[in-house]
Formats: sequence, structure tokens, C-alpha cells
Amino acid sequence: MIRLGLRLTLAAGREAVGRLAVIAGAVGVGVALLLSVLATINATTTQNDRNAWLNTGLGAPPATAKQAADPAWWMIKGEYFQGKQIGRVDVAVTGPDSPVPPGMSHLPGPGEYDVSPALGKLLAGTPADELGARYPGHQVGTIGNAALPGPDSLIIIIGHTPDQLADNPEAHRITAISSLSPSDCGACLVGANPDSMKLILSVSAVALIFPVLIFIGTATRLAAARREQRFAAMRLVGATPRQISAIATVESTVAAVLGTAAGFLLFFLIRPVVAGMNFTKTPFFTSDLSLTAVNVLLVVLGVPVAAAVAARLALRRVQISPLGVTRRVTPRPPRVYRVIPLAAGVAELGYFVGRRPPTTNGQIQAFVPGILLILGGLVVAGPWLTMAGARLMARRAQRPAVLVAARRLADDPRAAFRAVSGLVLALCVTTGAVGIMTAMTAERGIPKGSPTVRATVIDDFFHGQGESGHFTDPETPLPAAVLAQLRAIPGVQGVTVLHTNPLGVGDPLIDGPRAPGPMPPSALASCAQLASTPAFSTCPAGAEAASVTPFFSELGLDFIKSWPARWPAAAFPADQIDGLPVLSVVVTTDGSRAAVEQARTLLALTYPSEAVPYTIAEDRAEMTKQLSGFQQLADVVILVSLPIAGCSLAVSIVGGLTDRKRPFSLLRLTGVQLGVLRRVVLLESALPLLVVAVVAIGMGFLAAQLFLKAQLGYSLHAPDPSYYLLVLLGLAASLGVIGSTLPLLRRITGPQTARND
Repeated sequence: MIRLGLRLTLAAGREAVGRLAVIAGAVGVGVALLLSVLATINATTTQNDRNAWLNTGLGAPPATAKQAADPAWWMIKGEYFQGKQIGRVDVAVTGPDSPVPPGMSHLPGPGEYDVSPALGKLLAGTPADELGARYPGHQVGTIGNAALPGPDSLIIIIGHTPDQLADNPEAHRITAISSLSPSDCGACLVGANPDSMKLILSVSAVALIFPVLIFIGTATRLAAARREQRFAAMRLVGATPRQISAIATVESTVAAVLGTAAGFLLFFLIRPVVAGMNFTKTPFFTSDLSLTAVNVLLVVLGVPVAAAVAARLALRRVQISPLGVTRRVTPRPPRVYRVIPLAAGVAELGYFVGRRPPTTNGQIQAFVPGILLILGGLVVAGPWLTMAGARLMARRAQRPAVLVAARRLADDPRAAFRAVSGLVLALCVTTGAVGIMTAMTAERGIPKGSPTVRATVIDDFFHGQGESGHFTDPETPLPAAVLAQLRAIPGVQGVTVLHTNPLGVGDPLIDGPRAPGPMPPSALASCAQLASTPAFSTCPAGAEAASVTPFFSELGLDFIKSWPARWPAAAFPADQIDGLPVLSVVVTTDGSRAAVEQARTLLALTYPSEAVPYTIAEDRAEMTKQLSGFQQLADVVILVSLPIAGCSLAVSIVGGLTDRKRPFSLLRLTGVQLGVLRRVVLLESALPLLVVAVVAIGMGFLAAQLFLKAQLGYSLHAPDPSYYLLVLLGLAASLGVIGSTLPLLRRITGPQTARND
């Protein structure tokens, strides 16, 4: 039987070979996408693990590796260049056996630095006064990939003498490099948050893999009706059900095996493209997109087994009786109990509203089953919903095409829904992702501010308030020469220096204390300087100094939502303001790279012990970094699930037309016009799509609401118009896919097809 199955599969004419090629190709695409999903999940973990050494000295637990004999001084901080973050590590070795990060053979000495390849290119192509002047010394080496989260990572390690760092309060004396992955480290500051990472990746994996599995299942059922007829004929001449099952299993398994092999080949071809996706705000190294032995076995064994199971299920009527095919008895209609899994998924998510598990693993166990039930419930309930819609359409039909389509849908709603199930799932996933992201954006929304505000460079020096209510650690006054240099930079529009306020006046924007403790004090600013930065308000007429808030970077945030047009005047001599300690330097620019980076570099050189200045745009981006990561995950889910669904739809429509070419040919011979048949095919596909799409969209919003309430305590917000446009484009593209298959009707419904072969 196996040999006969192989012969029927490989040597049964052009139709069999073409069917085998189509099934193998479709399975190959699905397998490649499935492998890409699994490899991306693995790459995210691998990439996050390489952040471990960057948490050295930041409160992460000591490394499990051997402690070095010679300690080293270590100080890490973040910098910016045109919105890109630069990781800067200042080090000082005390002997030849000082600890060394991965990807390096030794630490740089005084006056030397090592850089990542991406930062090396950036330094070479950028004027020194915009970037290179921040770093003392010269480059002596390149940091290896083992220390870089991604190929575009910007990292520099600068060598100093021990005396230069020993007195710096931000420097730490270390004897080992941290090797604990941020995924397992609650105290780590660099890298992905382990809790959110596990939860979001688990939900995203479910949302991505489900449409892929639907696609593979759809492909393995191509030409199912045609094969049923052939196998029924074999039964009539004496073949046993076991023999038919063996032949069908061989045929489906061969196609699935060839498709799986093609899928692995396609995966390795597209792996560089997948690696370049900005999935975690930095691309992957291609080598990161690896597959574990479990992943490979899951796909290599799972896809052919699934294809064999699908083939066996497709032959249930043949196994009962060969006449079950030839007589074409109407299958039993789906029952209303099919909506139970869908309702169970909603109930499961609803149960955890107000009962969110305290641990991440508990949250995964709580939410993932509910999402699986909803997605699986849509697939199970889809045929019943299709049947209900078909019966309603049949009662209201006034044209032959509508009546024929409705009767055919009601006759076999399972097959009709199977064609659009992938797209329905994609719509549910897309709606849920958009609903969650819209609510998070609305609840956590950070105002971007005007272009002038966003392009403002701020250098903050205060580190909080002491018990007296005064800011601690203000910097020395800004030298007049540096102030003049800042103003002379092309593109700089104004400079305002915020000083400590000896008058003891509270912050003019706060009626009471922000938090328990003393009233936050105000800063003191020159009215002449404020006039050069009008975006941050000015002084009353005739005033020389004003009491202002020190939190200029928080314009529009939290308690500073209402910015005054005028600051209250301060009774302080203007000629004495410049000698006061400095809290912040605020530089407004035209947003050009040269203006922003030259001002940033000049301030960094003036106050080298402080953090490098930032723009308000960069500060807002940092505040929304987690939200941006979630948005990218949602975008990936949407961008991957919709094309997969489109492929599933195309394969299903073509397969359905192939299976029904003889009935359609007979209808044409009886006088039915080709246009009527085309309308029948269009209605048969469009009705279940539109009917179940409404339910899928509703379930997507409901699942998003329940997840938001349970996990975050948020409520659903109306999505942006772009969502409605996306849904309309998706439905229009689906109808376009259906329409593109209609010309096949003329070719496959000729008189020769109506003959009994």
C-alpha cells in the first residue's frame, strides 16, 4: 500500500503532481513562518542574555563566574545621540587580572577606549564637536558580538587611572562581571523586564502560531473532495478502509514532508530579513535566530503527523461507506453547542478581573488558556455562525446566485468557514492587539510637545531634595565663556540657566507638596535668558529675575499640565544670579543635528561628572520605552497574521474551486451563466467572512477589555481611525483574493470536466 500510495502521489499525471507541488509549497510557507516565530522567540531571549554584563555595578547580583584577583573601578551610564542611546562604561584596572566583559580580551588603559562596530562607524562619520569630543583618548579595539545586544548597539568602554574613578560616587569597585540574565534578575536595570517579557511573548506566540497552524491545515486539505472520489472508487473495487487510510496517509505525508523540507530551506533564506526586523528596538544578529532541538522535532514530526491526521479525518465518509461520497449525503448541520468553547474563554478571562495572580507565571497560566479558548472557540463556532447566516440569507434571497450560494453554505458550512478561518482569526488577533495598545497609549500617554520643546537640550544637575527641602548636589556656575559658546552654535535659539533660589520660594506650579515632605523649592532664572526661550514662558514686564519650576523637562506631564504664561517675579539682583549654583541648563534649538549634538557635547565637557544632557524628545521616548516595545510586538502580530490569513484564504478558495469543478461544469451545461457561478463563489466566501468577522472583531475587543481590566485595571478606548482603515483594507484585500480566483472558473468548468473519468 505504501508503494501504491507513492505511485499515486508521484506518478499519477500532471494533476497529481501539480496538487503535490501546491500542497508542498503552501506547507513550506507555513512551516517557514512557524520556524520564524519560534526562532524570533529564541532570539529575544538570547539577545536579552547579552545585556547581563551591562548590569555590572548597577545593583545586579554578583556573577556566578570566578572572582578576579585584581578589582576594577566600573561606572556605567547612558548617553544619547540623535535619539539613539549610547552605553558608556568608564573603567580603571588595578592589575593584569581585572575582570573583563565578554567579547573583549582585556580592558582599555588610560587614554584608550574600545567601541562597538556601529559606534565606531558613527564616530568616524560624525564631526568631533558633535560626538567624539565627549570621549577622552583614542580607539584601540572593537567590542565583540558576545557583548552586544544587537548589530546596531552603540557601546563604548573608556579606560582611566584608578585615581580618576576612585573618588567618583557613581563608580563601583568590582571583582567580577555580572552574568545573570536580565530575564532572571529582578534588580537589573539594563535589558528586558522579565515579567512583561514572559507575559507578552507568551500571548504573542499564541496569537502568531494559531494562524500559521490554520494555514498548514488548510494546505494539507487541498483537493480533498477529488481524493475522496478516487478513494471511494477504490473501495468499490475491494480496497479495505485500512488500505485506503494507508494510501491517503502516504499521499498527505509525502506532501507534508516535502513542504517541511522546503519550509526549512525558506526559513534559512529569509532569516537575514527576519533578523533585521526591529522587534525589540534593535535588530538581531542572524545567528540569534536559532532553533532548539525541541523546535526542530516539533515541526519535523508535528507537521507530517498533522497532515496525516487531517487526511484521515477527511476520509471519514469513505471509511464508513464508499457510497457516502458518491451519493453526496448532506452532512449533519453544526449544533449550537459549538459556541461553548468561545463562551468558556470569555468566562475564563472574566474570572480574573479583580483576581489577577501576583506572579508572572500565574498570569501566563491565567491569560494564555483564555486566549487559546477564544481563538479556538472562534474556529469551533465558525461553522454554526456560517450556517445561521446562510439560512438567513436563503430566506431573503431574491436572485438565483444568492439562493444557490445560501443553499450550498447551509449544506456544508464547515467547508465554507474553513476557507476564511485564517482571516477571521487574524481579525480577532489584530483587534485585540489594537484594543490593548490603544488603551495603554491613552492611559499612559506621554505628550510629545511642540517641535521647539522636543528639540530642547536639558542638562540636570540636582539629584533630589534633602531634609531641608533644598536640592542636593547642584553644580558650579556655568562659565561665561561656555555660555557664549552655546549661544554661538548655529541653530541654538536660546539658553536659560536655572539656579538655586536663595529666597526660599516654593515651586510656583505646585500648590502643595508633591509628596510627603518639604515643599519643593523653586529655581531662579534671569528674565533676559527666559526671553530667549519663550516656549517655557517669560517674566512679567520690568522684572529682572523670576521664580520658576526646576522641572522644565516635565512640561505637560503629571502635575505640570498647566504651564503659566508668566513666571512670578523674584526680588533678586540680576547681576548676582550668574554666581549661584546651577540646577539645570536649558538650551532651545532648531532641532538640527549639529545644534543639538554640539550643545550636548559642550555641556558634557563642561560638567564631565554629570550625566550627558538629553533632549525632551529623548526623555519622553525613554518614558514610553516599554509602551513602544509593546507596540512593536502588536505590529509584528498584525503584520504577520494578516498575510498568513491571506495565504490561507487563497489556498482554500483555489482548493474549493478544484474540488467543485465537475458540479460547476454540469451547471454550465444545463445553461447556468458563468457570471452566476462567479457570484455564487463570491457569496459563498464573502458571507462567512463578513458574518464571522463581525463576531471575531467583537471577541477581539471583549478579550482586550477583559485582559486590560484583569492585568492593568484599564478600560477599553475607541481605536484610532487607522484601525478601521486597516480592517477595511484587510476585508477588501480578502475580497480581492477571492475575486482573483474567479477567472479559474472558465478554465476548469469546460464540457470535458463534466465527463465521468
